[in-house]
Amino acid sequence: MSELVGYILSGLVTGAVFAVMASGLTLSYAATGVFNFAHGAIGFLAALLYFELNVGLGLPAWAAGVVAVALFAPLLGYLLHRVMFRGLARAGETAQIVGTIGLTIALPALGLLVVDLVAEPLGLPRADATSLPRGLGPYPAATYAFGGVHLDSDQLITFAFAVLAAAGLWAFMRHTPYGLRMRASVDRRGLATLRGIDVDASSAMAWTLSSTLAGLAGVLAVSTLGLDSTAFTVMLFVSATAAVFGRLRSIPWTFAAGLGLGVVQNLVAGYADFAENVTGLRTAVPVILLFVGLILLNRSKDRIAGSAAEDAPPPDHLADLPPWRRRLPWALGLVALLAWTLTRPADDFSVSVVAQGLVLALIFCSFVVVTGIGGMVNLAQASFASMAALTCGWAFSSGLPLPVAILLGVLGATAVGVLVALPALRLGGRILTLATLALALLADQVLFQIDEFSNGTIGWPLPALGLGFADTTDPRVRVLLLLALIGLVGLLVRNLERSASGRAVLAVRSAPAAATTSGISAPRTKIMLFALASGIAGLGGVLFAISKGSVTATDLPAFSGFVWLAVVVLQGVRRIGGAVLGGLIAAIFPELLAGWHVSAHVGAILFGAGGMILARHPDGVLAQLGEARHRRRTRGDRAAALQRGTPPREEAAPAVKVTNGTGHRPVTAPPRAPAVEDALFRLEGVVAGYGDVTVLRGVDLAVRPGEVVALLGANGAGKSTTCAVAAGDLRVTAGRVVLDGADVTSWPAHRRAREGVLLAPEGRGVFPGLTVDENLRTWLADPDPVYERLPQLARRRGLAAGALSGGEQQLLTLAPALVRPPRVLVADEPSLGLAPLVVEQVFEVFAELRERGVALLLVEEKATSVLELADTVAFMRLGRVTWTGPRAEVDGARLTAAYLGVS
Repeated sequence: MSELVGYILSGLVTGAVFAVMASGLTLSYAATGVFNFAHGAIGFLAALLYFELNVGLGLPAWAAGVVAVALFAPLLGYLLHRVMFRGLARAGETAQIVGTIGLTIALPALGLLVVDLVAEPLGLPRADATSLPRGLGPYPAATYAFGGVHLDSDQLITFAFAVLAAAGLWAFMRHTPYGLRMRASVDRRGLATLRGIDVDASSAMAWTLSSTLAGLAGVLAVSTLGLDSTAFTVMLFVSATAAVFGRLRSIPWTFAAGLGLGVVQNLVAGYADFAENVTGLRTAVPVILLFVGLILLNRSKDRIAGSAAEDAPPPDHLADLPPWRRRLPWALGLVALLAWTLTRPADDFSVSVVAQGLVLALIFCSFVVVTGIGGMVNLAQASFASMAALTCGWAFSSGLPLPVAILLGVLGATAVGVLVALPALRLGGRILTLATLALALLADQVLFQIDEFSNGTIGWPLPALGLGFADTTDPRVRVLLLLALIGLVGLLVRNLERSASGRAVLAVRSAPAAATTSGISAPRTKIMLFALASGIAGLGGVLFAISKGSVTATDLPAFSGFVWLAVVVLQGVRRIGGAVLGGLIAAIFPELLAGWHVSAHVGAILFGAGGMILARHPDGVLAQLGEARHRRRTRGDRAAALQRGTPPREEAAPAVKVTNGTGHRPVTAPPRAPAVEDALFRLEGVVAGYGDVTVLRGVDLAVRPGEVVALLGANGAGKSTTCAVAAGDLRVTAGRVVLDGADVTSWPAHRRAREGVLLAPEGRGVFPGLTVDENLRTWLADPDPVYERLPQLARRRGLAAGALSGGEQQLLTLAPALVRPPRVLVADEPSLGLAPLVVEQVFEVFAELRERGVALLLVEEKATSVLELADTVAFMRLGRVTWTGPRAEVDGARLTAAYLGVS
């Protein structure tokens, strides 16, 4: 019995570290939508600083811990938010994953480089995996007995700090205004800005707290893990299991899952005798639980095409060039590479490095298929390559001819790719990414450790591939062979994109539901992509092993795929050229650094800097180069036009105009309405839209204090867009927004809300995941006056707002305005979907607000109710206000003209 208790208690200590790490991971993801793969790297940096302060400079453990956890970690989190995470939150999922992967590699390298530079001048110890850091407790650690179970002081301190951190985080999130704002930002980010919440500040706080928790986990774990950055990354993925069981949203459930994970891992290690016969199974328990949790708990309810599905394809800046101009740089590069290769001797090391880069480029082409075309981020590509290489080695050693062994290896990788594709039928986005990584780690820790398959640490020898006139022992031959294979893969990808299958892939990626209703089989499409990509990766893996002359289970570890994806995306994952550049850079750059006697840490740091570039340019280097060429051509065309005396198109436009910013014909504004002298809120000549689509075309509106302006019009007239512009939720292309004489056009939505411009959006303006009481507290310090006015809300104060009826949700949206009236209230379709009795209550609220001097802009399709309340009416059609006047002048003819477009 004491043995069981010992396993449980020690498991709780281990699980406490997982729980702290997972809680920070959940917090940052829930608050910002970015899954931070660099969370473990942040913990490593805090642990490294703690070690140098404690062991190197002699600071007491508690003081070193305070500096590392309470000062350094939060500052690092805030800095990363400002420099990178803020931009990544607006990027696509692929860029988010790759950007944080870059940090995973760059941050530890930066820390270790700094230590290398200052170690000798300051007399600090070198930091590596052999260093022996101390825990936060006394040194040497004291031991305590609890009913026959022995725990040391470091273990007790770890558990105590973990519990305190969890309790403090829970109290912060549940019982402080800052926590409420963060949870509101998570629940409905757009609505939070309309309630005066600065979501950027909330995100900064989330990253600060998340980094603090990562630093705490790192310092607590450093005495066990040592200063091995890879071990901290592994701890991140173990902790991700707990975060998944908390659905990446619930911190209490995440913390409990972390504790349970530590206990289960200890119990399996102690009692699962069956695991002794399967190498690596005991250590793979968290990975197995991660995969099971992803499948059972996190089926995607949103987009299911994959994690890049939300990334709009980058504009093709070279589309106006003839095909030969587009291909000329690549053709010249190919000719130069061939000429250089064929003029080098057979034993030239640099040719071998280029050949190695082309092997990687062939593997990287698989990312173009599955991620660039299919939009699914798959981190198991290295496992596919390893599977093919080991299968080929096993088959050749079994007596099969090398060509047959190569074919079996590629088919084996393809078969595994189809198996991995099965979770893709249920999962999407980051969840699919984690699932493929879990399967890759499982293959590394279990499948590839089977001696009969991998031949232990010896591996399988493989001979050179003979081509008749030469064999692949000559690196020049390998270069020619690989260039030919990459060319064939490029033709295959090009034909796929232009074929019916390629159009089906794009349809599934962009709109899965619409593709299904069109008769396209999404499962078949995804399985095809995974099979093709895994086959390409398998072929690359076989050629990697043949070039090396042998293959072992550790040659292509799962974490290689982690880095490979980042390399390809940095260059451009939608193009074969990006794969080629990525492979060459991955092979050549480390050799250049070594030849220049530059620390290998510098390369990792530069790679991380590339991840930061993705926050601003998520389509990669090739897209940036294409854009730069386009800009140069555009400037040249403009200069030539000026020399010919041809004025630019915009100069030839009429004098009265507003530009739409799209490069198309300027939008001529309608005649300006006469200014309203005593207006509190005005839109003046506003032009706005979405992307290249102009919706508002010179809108003029004015609302006085205590006045109700009804904005009427048919669907598509631009009424909701007008509301978004008024609230600051949509930027204007031209014109002004004026509040009480001040130009607020550049003000963001949260600043306008704080100054009294409140938008009740179309649908329901509530946070469904927050309670009624918490919804009210996002706008009010004390919600009790609301409960006195609206007792039906008082009876539901502890209920989630999403569980209320439509009418109750609309009353909850408007109720704060009764207690804390805004200066301007903009209501978009307030009667939508409500019963007549509730509509009457809603308009009674509007009438009371008018009496209290609030300027109201009410947008409605149904004219009857709003006309009874309105003082002024504005009709809108096709993005323009076609008529404005007093309510008394509105008749049936004007309504008909407004809604039907007839006179």
